[in-house]
Amino acid sequence: MRQVYEFLQKCQTYYLATVEGDQPRVRPFGTVNLFEGRLYIQTGKVKEVSKQIMANPKIEICAFDGNEWLRICAKAIEDDRIEARQSMLDKYPNLQQMYAADDGNTQVFYLQDAVATFSSFTAAPREIRF
Repeated sequence: MRQVYEFLQKCQTYYLATVEGDQPRVRPFGTVNLFEGRLYIQTGKVKEVSKQIMANPKIEICAFDGNEWLRICAKAIEDDRIEARQSMLDKYPNLQQMYAADDGNTQVFYLQDAVATFSSFTAAPREIRF
């Protein structure tokens, strides 16, 4: 899981896919955090992505560092504890201009049943499950 975290940190931007009805939705994301042995992402409850994840927690993430790409298939599980939200905001202090751990909007999800596949044109894919 740490390899996945470090890769996403290096890329800075990754793309998160959700489903809305039968339509895929993809958007850039940049938040990723390790907290209590789990990999977390963050959004706001007022955003459509939040509503999509709550309706169907199956997500996919894709990132590319210029040489290798990563695909993650997982379930996004909401962690509604203030400690989890605060940990994310501590990791990204710039978010504190828009979010607070107790604002009723900040939302964090950890990835469950994740299958992360690293791929490139020059090496066989390698898979990490967490």
